[in-house]
Amino acid sequence: MSLDLHHRAVVADAHNDLLMAVAARPPKRWGTFFRDRWLPQLRDGGIDIQVLPVFIDEQYRPEGALRQTLRMIECAHVLAEANAEQVALCVNGADIDAALAKNKIALVLALESAPGIDASVELIPTLFRLGVRMASIAHWGRTPLADGSREDATGSRLTAPGVRALREMERLGILFDISHLGASGVSHVLELATRPLIATHSCARALRDHHRNLTDDQIRGVAATGGVVCVNFVPDFLTDDEAEVSVDRVVDHIEHVISVAGADHVGLGSDFLREVAADITPPCCENTDEEDPLFDFPGLEGPADMPLVTEAMIRRGLPGEDVLKVLGGNLRQLMSKHMG
Repeated sequence: MSLDLHHRAVVADAHNDLLMAVAARPPKRWGTFFRDRWLPQLRDGGIDIQVLPVFIDEQYRPEGALRQTLRMIECAHVLAEANAEQVALCVNGADIDAALAKNKIALVLALESAPGIDASVELIPTLFRLGVRMASIAHWGRTPLADGSREDATGSRLTAPGVRALREMERLGILFDISHLGASGVSHVLELATRPLIATHSCARALRDHHRNLTDDQIRGVAATGGVVCVNFVPDFLTDDEAEVSVDRVVDHIEHVISVAGADHVGLGSDFLREVAADITPPCCENTDEEDPLFDFPGLEGPADMPLVTEAMIRRGLPGEDVLKVLGGNLRQLMSKHMG
């Protein structure tokens, strides 16, 4: 029953950093590396919509951030063109519907913290023209637009350019992502937002007291905008007890967000890290942090394992209608109505 439901569902993942791994290869290998390494996993996992974050590693910041941002965006276009029978880079709901109708995986470009922009908000329309349809404005630390969650002690709200960035994204139809944003920044965004927000990869702070997770008030705030909170699979955000790391712990967070926000406002944002880290860690390419609990999630390590989440939700007794919403129905609807 669980596999049947999973394959009937539109399965959407709001955050997988696989673009980092593909872009780490020479450009002539982008299309084939994606086809050989990632496409089979996405197909095996039944992924129908995959958000591709553009995350810029520290080695490129600040001087090379814009160049690497453009390089990764170009990588997304190249891998999509090289695999046009299997995937499509989508900029609005109509594109997504067309891709799904042809059994293609719909790919959506996102910016994670946008270091390539800094305070130059006038570049947001440029990146929109290149296909970006989702963006956050902070990661762990401080940016010219806002503070990330690791800087919560500053109590900082959005800067003036950060406010302009929010307004520009709302004008264009770029979904504003609050994952990684500091607590005061989230409050500020909730005060200002006029369009639905998304948390692409965040868990519930009530279950794991980590600065990267959202409080119940923040979850309710996102839902009040009409947005979606997508639950993260990173073990350190799920629990502080390694023995509790399991697919069922993911469902604990899903159920909690449902209890706070309702089933119409929950999705999945896997943040699968192990294979990406292995693919970009020199010497190319072995993961030197195999014992790091941030990466260690036995049984739920990549896109191919996504049916296990469906199985766990059904085993827990979630109604089939709610399972379909969490797997991707909610995210698809948000994208269809408000993206682009």
